[in-house]
Amino acid sequence: MKFFTRLKFAVLLFTLSIVFTPVTYSKDGHFLVLNYHDIIDEEDVVAPFDRMEVNKHFLEDQFIWLKKNGYTVVSVQAVFDAAAGKSSLPDKAVLLTFDDGYLSFYTKVFPLLKKYHYPATVALVGTWMDGHVTHDDPGKPLMNWAQVREVSQSGLVEIASHSYDLHAGIVGNPQGNTQAAAVTRLYDDPMLVYETDVQYRDRIRTAMFKSAEFIFQHAGVRPRVMVWPYGEYNEITIAAAREAGIPMTMGLVDGFNTLANIDVLRRLIIVDDPKVEKFAEIITGLRLDKNVRVAHVDMDYLYDKDPEQTEKNIGSLVQRIKEMHINTVYLQAYADPDGDGNAEALYFPNRHMPVRQDLFNRVAWQLKKRAAVRVFAWLPIMAYQNADIDKSWYVQEWKDGKAQESSHIYKRLSPFNSQARQFVAEIYEDLGKYCSFEGILFHDDGILSDFEDVSPEALAYGKEVWGLSDDFNKLHATSKSRFEWAQHKTELIGQFTDELTNRVRFYRPNIQTARNFYALPLLQPYSEEWYAQSFKSFLAHYDYVAIEAMPFMEEAKNPNQWLTDLVKTAAKEPDGLKKTVFELQAVNWKNQQKISSNVFIEQLNLLKKLGANNIGYYPDNVYEDQPRLDDLKQHFSLPELQ
Repeated sequence: MKFFTRLKFAVLLFTLSIVFTPVTYSKDGHFLVLNYHDIIDEEDVVAPFDRMEVNKHFLEDQFIWLKKNGYTVVSVQAVFDAAAGKSSLPDKAVLLTFDDGYLSFYTKVFPLLKKYHYPATVALVGTWMDGHVTHDDPGKPLMNWAQVREVSQSGLVEIASHSYDLHAGIVGNPQGNTQAAAVTRLYDDPMLVYETDVQYRDRIRTAMFKSAEFIFQHAGVRPRVMVWPYGEYNEITIAAAREAGIPMTMGLVDGFNTLANIDVLRRLIIVDDPKVEKFAEIITGLRLDKNVRVAHVDMDYLYDKDPEQTEKNIGSLVQRIKEMHINTVYLQAYADPDGDGNAEALYFPNRHMPVRQDLFNRVAWQLKKRAAVRVFAWLPIMAYQNADIDKSWYVQEWKDGKAQESSHIYKRLSPFNSQARQFVAEIYEDLGKYCSFEGILFHDDGILSDFEDVSPEALAYGKEVWGLSDDFNKLHATSKSRFEWAQHKTELIGQFTDELTNRVRFYRPNIQTARNFYALPLLQPYSEEWYAQSFKSFLAHYDYVAIEAMPFMEEAKNPNQWLTDLVKTAAKEPDGLKKTVFELQAVNWKNQQKISSNVFIEQLNLLKKLGANNIGYYPDNVYEDQPRLDDLKQHFSLPELQ
């Protein structure tokens, strides 16, 4: 398949990146970076409208607004000097950046920069400047090198790299999807293998050095700024840029910047040609937090031994999600054909577990590309079953007067076992390495009962680190001792998921996190003793707490009152409603019956009435239209696609 066009891909990434950024303008070295692309005359606007273009008259209005409202446009050098402690940035400092090196920068932007004495940065794509035609070529006139040298020598313009040849797509999975070259492992279709770690690092390093040298040869300056194509980067690309003498890089995520983090700056992309009133709203509000609507999807429903049928299933799902007008999908990344909640295989390449099919990256990409949703990879924390795993790595419970294999349906690796932790961490690392997605949903297997974990490593850890007894009978002797033990376990699992998140963020820096949470520890906090789960702890560790708002699963006598109590209890905590996703059930697993449309809609509307910001449901069944798409469109869809 051909790579997403530059425009569509950039707009998609903009759509996925604008959500859920905290907003308050503060001083003390905080600053904004604004991002523009092509600047046009009003008469040049033709259908179909290019979302990335901005009218030159609107641009000037925006420049005037910045000045009138106390913003100071600063240079890249000013940021470097402030970061080095040589000076300080003014309050409400702003950097202006223009991507792609369009001729309009010279003919329309440069005169305005001189008029208002505003510095700016322009980022050049090497292959485009070199005249190479690619699938990603914008097809618009670019500056020539004489014009580049002129703006550079003016003292107002910083020449940045937009890469030499990374502003393109490469094949990133067996199905042929082409994805951002800077962060994608090249899939060699004839050889049926992915680019190795060494090959990938060499490719990125070569690209960084080639870009820096190319600009130096033609413009006479070495770039100090790398503007990542499509805003996509990772720790490897940042290190390669630094090695090539480029200390500052820029992505495409909304938010403020601090002088402590100039290695990757957030940028507020300006799209849809905003008039000054809308521009003011964007700058002052930074696109306020949006409500979340989540469809929770089983990959096992999509997989079929027949590849053609699998593709049909994916197509049906993507079309359904697109028509829902929601913004998030929790997508299963592990295989669980018997439905016991344990990962028996995975849907992505990895070094430890069988691969049922290399499918997650394909489905996630199709959902992002065609349905414009953020995809969270749903993966267990500890529940992995593999014949090759050492049995001593698993959680043990106290039963019949001794420690033995846990009888819980989740066969969990012990978070106290260093080898088990490394095993899981490398699975998450491989997920980040080979797949493109926006978040992680940690499975609900992250529990330890009041009889777990009593493996030798767990008891030794409790004694050495927490100062607890390594005698189970003493740990379990009183409600106080049991609760203290549970609180430590709660925090340990939270810290373990933080470690897993960091493994992914090495490759996918901007991912968010959510974790499934049982309802009982919220409604009855003392039950933390039985689960090792705490609402306060979850709020501290994750961007979202995905609470199982499933009254029939909990056998609630009055489901609506139960849901009311659930929402009201969550609301008592700071950010309780802001960070909680209430997940309704679409199936009653007690009797294996679908939840009726009337009941589902009633519960959905009740949650909204109670002030729930973020709502989801599980499972989505595309084949049986459950929940009904017409109902979802009317009651679940967002007011506008976010």
